[in-house]
Formats: sequence, structure tokens, C-alpha cells
Amino acid sequence: MKNPAVYLIGTGPGDPGLITVHGQECLRRADVVIHDHEVPTRILKQARSGAELIDVGSSGRQPMEQDAITFLLADKAREGKLVARLKRGDPFVFDRGGEEALFLHAQGIPYEVVPGIPLGIGVPAYAGVPVTYPGGGDTITLVRGYEDDNRVLPDVDWASLAKLDGTVVCYVGAQQLSRLFDGLIAGGWPTDGQAVIVYNGTLTSQTTVTGTIEELAAQAHNHPRRDPAIVVVGRVVAFRNHLRWFDARPLFGKRVLVTRPRDQAAEMVDRLSIMGAEAIEAPMIRIAPPEDPDRLIRAADDANDFDWI
Repeated sequence: MKNPAVYLIGTGPGDPGLITVHGQECLRRADVVIHDHEVPTRILKQARSGAELIDVGSSGRQPMEQDAITFLLADKAREGKLVARLKRGDPFVFDRGGEEALFLHAQGIPYEVVPGIPLGIGVPAYAGVPVTYPGGGDTITLVRGYEDDNRVLPDVDWASLAKLDGTVVCYVGAQQLSRLFDGLIAGGWPTDGQAVIVYNGTLTSQTTVTGTIEELAAQAHNHPRRDPAIVVVGRVVAFRNHLRWFDARPLFGKRVLVTRPRDQAAEMVDRLSIMGAEAIEAPMIRIAPPEDPDRLIRAADDANDFDWI
């Protein structure tokens, strides 16, 4: 078995800390990093010094653009480069990782798939919604927000899903949100059933909106947003009031500029992140020995002459 020439790596829902340890190791070994635009900068910074970084844009793209990416993966691998292909979420869950892997297989290029946390699992957890719970239903259904690249809501049998009495998690583009709720109501879902919309899940800009299906349908029609979202429908949504933890942290939603030198900023950045803030590193301080140490030495010799040091 040949060593992989391409790693297809899922980076998780957005929080840079959710990439797997194995994913980090593969990324740090790569000569070329080909990534979707949604992959966080903090993850890209883990690439080794000198690695080539190539941004190939949004993960929702036209077929011709996708063809160009698959050829790029193969070309870089044939150059003898170790390639890391970074994708948000999981490469095989509502993404084109399967197409890219199949193309590499057809070209005889060895590859490895490094799974990531799917958005449909990670985002609800950060919103305080367990997608399964005893008594909350026996099924989880993941629904793609739109069919292929035409932005049309997929032909889902919402009535049959309603009969399952489980949890539905839907990946929704901005254009499909109101149509999704219309489909649920037309399919027989109770209008007073619980649902939640999560924008920018797992990030410090996360916004979570809860309500009944009827209330959220009205909001989607009257106050549309341009952001994609994860929508969860089912009894498990009621747990958010008890289990919300991410957006309840003391500094959630705050952006903090860390001006310390880069080699001293890590501890501060970690502490801010734990408290819910987004830490922005902008080193503006540099500690270095003085060009002329004589004045410092003389001051140290006369330390008793100073009121404070």
C-alpha cells in the first residue's frame, strides 16, 4: 500500500479547535494546502512554514469549478507534493469529498480520508440541542438544504418524516429557509412543534433563534437573512433552555485584540477563547535588548534613586 499523496481532511463545523488530532498532523506534514474559503485562518496557520496555500473558494460551487479542483489535486500530487485538501465539516457529508476521492482513485493517486465533525452534529451541540435523547425520538434525519447547485429545495417527503416522530437536521442556504418551513407545515408537521435556527454555528458570532415552526416560518418570510444555517426540528429542541453552554459564557460574542508578542500571546488567546471571546492576534509589542545597554546599567546601579521601577 502506497503512502497517501492526498489527505481529504474534514476541519469540523467552524471552531478551529474541532479539527481532529490526526487532521492536524496530516495538515502539518503537507507541502500544499488546498482549502475551501470557509476554513478558519487559525487552522491554516497550523500548516508548516513554506507550505503552498491555495484558496479554492466556497464549498458550494458549479460543476466546472469542481472539476478544476479535482484536476488541481491530481496535478499537485503528480508533482510529488503531499497535498492536504481541507473541507469544512466532514468530506463525505453533504460535500464533494466523495467526488474528489473517486477521481483520485480513477487516476491511481493514493489518498486518505480524515473524517471531521459534521455540521449537523456539531452545530446543534454548540446550540445546546442534543440531536438524540431518550424519549426524543428514535431517528435522526439529515437533510440537504438544496439539491446540487441549483439552489432548489430538495424533494423531501416531509409527511413521512413527520410520521417518524424523530429529529430532523437540515443544512439550509439563505434562499431555502422560508421554503423549508413551508414544506414542513405542508407536510403535516404541527405548527406548534419546536424548532431552532443556528447561524454561524460554533463561532463566536453564533446566533441561535428558537420558536415554534409557525413562528420561525413567519420570521423567515418577514425578516430574511443572507446567512446559511442549520435548522433542527423535534422535541430535543426544548433542551436548549437547560443545556445551552456555548453562548452563555461570560465573554461570548466579544472580540478582543491581543497585542502581545506572538510567542507570548498563546496563553492569553486560549484563556479568552475558553471564556467565549474571539481573540484577534495583532502583535504590536516586541521585547528586545537595548542597542546601548550603558544607560540601563547605570540606572540599575542607582536603583535607590527611583520612586518606582
